[in-house]
Amino acid sequence: MRRVTTAIMSDLHLGSASGLDLARRPEPLSRLLDVASAADRIVFLGDLLELREHPAAAVLDDIAPVLRRIGEATAGKQVVVAPGNHDYPLVGPALERARLVSGGGLPLDGLYRPEPGELAGRVAALMPDSELVIAYPGIRLRDDVYAMHGHYLDVHLTVPRIECLIAAAIERYASGIGPAGPTAPEHYEAILSPIYSVAHAFAQNARAGSVTRGNSLSRTVWSTATGNGGGAAKLKRTLVGRAAIPTAVAAINAAGLGPFNSDISAQELRRAGLRAMGDVVERLGIDADYVIFGHTHRAGPLEGDADEWRLTDGTQLVNSGTWIHEDVFVDGDGQSNPYWPGRVVLLDESGPPKLTTVLDAIPPTLGS
Repeated sequence: MRRVTTAIMSDLHLGSASGLDLARRPEPLSRLLDVASAADRIVFLGDLLELREHPAAAVLDDIAPVLRRIGEATAGKQVVVAPGNHDYPLVGPALERARLVSGGGLPLDGLYRPEPGELAGRVAALMPDSELVIAYPGIRLRDDVYAMHGHYLDVHLTVPRIECLIAAAIERYASGIGPAGPTAPEHYEAILSPIYSVAHAFAQNARAGSVTRGNSLSRTVWSTATGNGGGAAKLKRTLVGRAAIPTAVAAINAAGLGPFNSDISAQELRRAGLRAMGDVVERLGIDADYVIFGHTHRAGPLEGDADEWRLTDGTQLVNSGTWIHEDVFVDGDGQSNPYWPGRVVLLDESGPPKLTTVLDAIPPTLGS
């Protein structure tokens, strides 16, 4: 692989109870290490770890061999971790310290050193020869490039995901932000951090099976409403997609939590995610030619949808995709499927970010 300045990956979800995290498999890990070895700087743009399904200590014990291998490939280099909603505890303590210093405000490109005894410090200890930096909510990688996980978009997403519904309720009834909505990182944190705190507490104390089922609820509903099948499956899909979801969304909107949209097709998932990310960029005043994000697991722009990824002010959105395999999204399209795992964004000292795929086959997942 050619030498590049920065390699950006997101949504590895290392430690997933489902075994969907492909970077624990030999061949995908080998491809990832090739990327890390060829780059001067590596950025994990959120959800590097899956901390919503098992206690954090158990997750770290499980994935320690993978993190050590990554640390060997990145020795002497900077490794940036920009936590997302599934590994938010990596940055939680640092944000508390930052609030005490600032009086409540948070920077758009905060950089935090992992502290011994904290979760981020445990991760850094597994990569002792790398310079691990926690960036939150994002980082300016170049004067014209800003990168963040993108979970702030859940506040504006019109797809009725469980997390978005809870965020809408918190924003209206508990955040104290006001009708103008969020315009700073601390505003988004006021809406979303309570959700992440509860999710983390459940993962530390609840049975892992029940936590895993809760995390996959939105995915299960989407699969039921839009998946293939005949007979009973078709009837169930019709009842959910044409009756239950529109009725539920109408009730949610009537309660003042919307506007949410009952269209949960793949096309609307893409459009809604891009609209919501555009809202985040505008509200936070992110001045960049390129904004790179993850979170939605939908890589882009790809051939045929490039126009949708450019905001009205000219900013180009780029999504780094995912490194997990989800059957509900990945069908027989192969690498042309936007949810195909193993994507990397390569960034040089100048020129546009380049979205590439380094995984040409999906191996069996853990436990299969």
